[in-house]
Amino acid sequence: MRTYSTRAKDIEREWWVIDATDKTLGNVATRAASLLMGKHKPIYAPYIDTGDYVVVVNAAKVRVTGKKPEQKMYYRHSGYPGGLKSASFRELFGKYPGRVIEIAVKGMLPHNRLGRVMFKKLRVYPGNEHPHQAQTSSRQPNENEGAEC
Repeated sequence: MRTYSTRAKDIEREWWVIDATDKTLGNVATRAASLLMGKHKPIYAPYIDTGDYVVVVNAAKVRVTGKKPEQKMYYRHSGYPGGLKSASFRELFGKYPGRVIEIAVKGMLPHNRLGRVMFKKLRVYPGNEHPHQAQTSSRQPNENEGAEC
């Protein structure tokens, strides 16, 4: 018996659409990260990008629980002394609703070159419309497919 090793030519990529309407931020991010990594496929290997493309629509309708809108903070640094900037969830979500999903998904991917390649396959849109209609065949992950919640 021989050990199976995933090769780049064996990978077939699909397009997935996730509707974030009235779903929690963590639920949407977990499902998207799992699809981007390819963990739903039997050929998954942690050292190669076997994941699919993910389109998240209605990002402006995602919700968070508890006091997170006021208490959850996002930080970034310019690289200069005193260059720390901070914004609450409510401020960031008001300006860029898709960015909170992108940050959550990026934190769930590997923090290396492979994770950066996986992250490029994510598309987030605040509304219901997206320009990827031709690629998507209306494939949406259900509760038992894709990432287990």
